[in-house]
Amino acid sequence: MTDLRTEKDSLGPINIPTHALWGAQTQRAIQNFRISGQSPYSAFIWGQATIKRAAAQVNYQLGLFEDVHTGNTTNTGKEIAQAIMNASDEVIAGKWNGHFVVDPFQAGAGTSHNMNANEVIANRANQLLGFTITDAEKPVHPNDHVNMAQSTNDTIPTAIRLGCLWRLDELIGTLEALQHSLEQKSIEFDDVVKSGRTHLQDAVPVRLGQEFGAYAKTVSRNIEKVSVAAEGLRRLGIGGTATGSGLNAHSDYHRLMIQTLSDLTGLVLYESDNLFESMQSMQDAVFFSSAMRTLAQDLIRIANDFRLLSSGPATGLDEIHLPAVQPGSSIMPGKVNPVLAEMLNMAMFHVIGNDLTVTMAGQAGQLELNVMMPIIAHNLFEMMHITIGAVKAFTEKCVAGVTANHEKAEGWLAKNAILVTALNPIIGYSKGAEVAKNAMATNRSILEVVVDLGYMTENEARAALDARAMTEGGILSA
Repeated sequence: MTDLRTEKDSLGPINIPTHALWGAQTQRAIQNFRISGQSPYSAFIWGQATIKRAAAQVNYQLGLFEDVHTGNTTNTGKEIAQAIMNASDEVIAGKWNGHFVVDPFQAGAGTSHNMNANEVIANRANQLLGFTITDAEKPVHPNDHVNMAQSTNDTIPTAIRLGCLWRLDELIGTLEALQHSLEQKSIEFDDVVKSGRTHLQDAVPVRLGQEFGAYAKTVSRNIEKVSVAAEGLRRLGIGGTATGSGLNAHSDYHRLMIQTLSDLTGLVLYESDNLFESMQSMQDAVFFSSAMRTLAQDLIRIANDFRLLSSGPATGLDEIHLPAVQPGSSIMPGKVNPVLAEMLNMAMFHVIGNDLTVTMAGQAGQLELNVMMPIIAHNLFEMMHITIGAVKAFTEKCVAGVTANHEKAEGWLAKNAILVTALNPIIGYSKGAEVAKNAMATNRSILEVVVDLGYMTENEARAALDARAMTEGGILSA
């Protein structure tokens, strides 16, 4: 059985595993919210610990830490502040992630998350000062010291913003790698002239490289959107405390916190121009989430194109070949499926679901606070985590190894009666329709039919039906 210690809070005594750095309020949350079995994402833990680290530094700078007498021991305010900073640094480094144990589905606002951080850092700070977790009296208090000048209501939204920004460069880098890989394929496939398709029906020619170049540009534009949406996250409302008024925080606290957090993280951060708005509104988080959703729907579209272009191979388009990374069937020997594209689809479906949750939670706040912040945090971090992993796998294991099937692509193009479109400026739409119908009915080429009907000479028809030239636009007969 687990060794237990007993602690008291305002509700009375409660048993806690002896080894645990968390305390009574965290333990009550563990017992109350046995929902998903999930723990906070590292980005959230990092964000919270960074706030606690900065707050200890700023509050000490402002002269707010006092000496604490514990039995025969006196710890100076400087020692207490430094112990909190040192303990926070350990959490920032990921050393104590296993002690952040509150389920994402929990009480509103994130008080349980905040107290989990306060208790872990306080207990670890006490250990660093030479005390044990089971000592009856300890100098560092989770509320009075670690949570000084703070409230759940301003620390949680700040941790959300910091956590997203913490992984932003990783997310952007992953997307840039996909963009680069698609650009490389657009160059590699530039000589493959194939049938275009609209409405999933034959259309005028395109080059396979043009299709892949469009995919690359799509990713590039989504990188821009995600980056722009992330700018709003840089505006922090830390210092608003409980309602935005800044009660119990020094008048210089907000300004110094932004400076200190910027120095600690290396992130570009801004002061809020209205602390009440920063606590009431989740619009910046929702806006960032919506940019992630837009990215997800475009990645779904690209993945579906990969599946379609590689379909068959014997009975489908078969214009590209995807890398064979695993057998595709437990019953059909030799079958290989587009598993990386399928994975990307499922991952992005999940991201879109994350966004819907963020959107619903974002509008669910009332008056001075949005109590749905824990699920906003969890879903934002989850969509970033899943996108980074899914896109990286798709890029490295699928896009990088895609090859073109020149023969099949050009073979489909040769059968495409819609090539007659290039003849419209010469023979007109009506005669063009006649030529197309005749070609399809007799299984002959457009060139054969248009010459046979006497609408053009063979040399004129060959010049006008240059498929490569069609992909460059313009009026070929001019």
